[in-house]
Amino acid sequence: MRRVLALCLVASLCAACSVTVEQSSPGDRVQRDRPWGLTAARVNASDGLRVLVLHDMEGLAGQDDPRTFRFSHPEHYARGQEMLAADINAVIDGLFAGGATEVHVVDGHGSGNPEPDVRTDLLDPRAEQVFRDEAFDTYFDLPESAEYDAVAVVGMHAKTGSGGFASHTFTLGIEFQVHGQSITETELVALSWGRFDVPVIFASGDDRLAADLETMPWIESVIVKTATSASTAELRPTEEAHADLTAAAQRAVESLAEAQVMKIALPVEATIRTVPPAGLGALSGVPGIDYNGDADAVTFQADTLRDAYDGWVALVGVARTTYPRVLGEQISLLGLDAQLNPAYSDALFDRWVDFESGRWSPPEAPTGASPQRGHGYR
Repeated sequence: MRRVLALCLVASLCAACSVTVEQSSPGDRVQRDRPWGLTAARVNASDGLRVLVLHDMEGLAGQDDPRTFRFSHPEHYARGQEMLAADINAVIDGLFAGGATEVHVVDGHGSGNPEPDVRTDLLDPRAEQVFRDEAFDTYFDLPESAEYDAVAVVGMHAKTGSGGFASHTFTLGIEFQVHGQSITETELVALSWGRFDVPVIFASGDDRLAADLETMPWIESVIVKTATSASTAELRPTEEAHADLTAAAQRAVESLAEAQVMKIALPVEATIRTVPPAGLGALSGVPGIDYNGDADAVTFQADTLRDAYDGWVALVGVARTTYPRVLGEQISLLGLDAQLNPAYSDALFDRWVDFESGRWSPPEAPTGASPQRGHGYR
C-alpha cells in the first residue's frame, strides 16, 4: 500500500505539463514539470528476462572501512572483493528466483584495479560478466546495446553532501545537478537507461542512499548499514543483510510491471558543483562560462543527457586539477619543499624548452604488456 501511495504522489506531482522529456521513439512524447518524467516500464519477456547488475563498492554489507574499496590498500581491498561478491551473489540469487533468465554483471566502481573489482572465481556461475575488447563507460555505453529488460544496482553510495558512508557523485569532491536538483549515481544510471525505456528496479547501500532515492519509490531498496560519517558506519548482521538482498531482488523482478522509467527533461540544464579536494575556480572570469563562485559551480545547457554527461566529465577533468594541492601539503609536512620544489620547477622549464626546441616527444607506450579487456567504468 505504501508503494502505491508513493507512486500516486509522484504522479500527482508530475500532472502539470511544461517540459519536453527525452524519449526513445518519435511520437512518444511526455510532458512533466520536474527534472524528469516517469513512464511505465514496457516489459516483454517473450524471449527471456535479462537483468544487468551494475555494482559499486562503497555500499556493501559488513563494510565500515574505506580501505576495503581502495585498490591501493591490497590487504583490505581483498576483503572488500569478498564482501562485494557476497552481496552480488545474494542479489543474483533473488533475481533468478524472481524470474530472471539471464543476469549480467558490470563493474561501476573503478578502484584502479586493471581487472574487474568483482572476482570471477567468487561470482555465482549462473551470472555472466560484461567484457568488451575496448574500454567503455558503464553509465552510458551499455544502454546503447539495448539488450536488458531491467537494471539492479548493488553496493551503491549516497550523493555528495548526504552524509553517507563514502558519499560522493562520480568522483571525489563532485556533485552533479539536473535542472537544479542534485542527483545520485543511481539516478544517473536510471536516467541513462531511461533513454531506452529500461527501469532500475533495485538498489542497495546505506541509509543515506535510501533517503536520497525517495525520488524512485518503485525500486526495492535494501539498507545494509547505517552511516555515521563518510568513513564510519554501524553494520547490520551480514547474514541478515544478505537475506534481505535476496528477498528484495526477487520482489523487484516479480513486480517489474509496476516499475517506472525515468525520462530526463530536455534541454538539460546541467550543473557541476565541487567541494574539496576538487575545485573549479580556474574557470572564474572565462568568457562564456557560467561560473558561480559562491557555490564553486558551473552550469551549462545540453541538448541531450549524453551531451550533459560528456560536459560533466570534461569539467571533472578541470575540477581535478586542484587535487595536487593535497600533494603539495604532504610534501610540506614531510619537509621536502627545499628539494622537490626546485626540481619540479626545473622539470617544467626543461619540458617547455625541449618541446620548443624539437627535442621532446611523448614517451612510448610500454611493450610486452597483455591487452586488457574493457570491463566497465572507464
